[in-house]
Amino acid sequence: MDTLIILVAGVFGAISTFYLNNKLQLGGVLASSLIAVIAGGLFHFFPALLNENLTVNIPLVIMGASFNGMATNRVIKRFWIIGVSGLIFSILYLLTGSFFDGFGGSLGTMAAISIITVYSIDYIRKKLSPSSI
Repeated sequence: MDTLIILVAGVFGAISTFYLNNKLQLGGVLASSLIAVIAGGLFHFFPALLNENLTVNIPLVIMGASFNGMATNRVIKRFWIIGVSGLIFSILYLLTGSFFDGFGGSLGTMAAISIITVYSIDYIRKKLSPSSI
């Protein structure tokens, strides 16, 4: 159950930041910061809300996935790309553990890997579709 909650938290962090950034025009940095402060503050002030594992990991996942939501809608036009990248971010977070320690920001590194992966798959899919040939 903890894994499912972390996966949902990643999708939520990415999509909510993308919405605040592009639909409400707050800008990427402010949108990401707002989501991170809300998530971090919620679990800081209410640590008994969920179990200790989730209390520690959910704010990190939401903040890391919010980096994906900082993308502009001039480049990424569809919400599903951001949602899937948040999901991939969460999976990377769960699987890598401390592998990215020392890479100058493990959350940002995982966010970059996840958004590039989903964007590339969408780009290749569009290039290979029969309508583009």
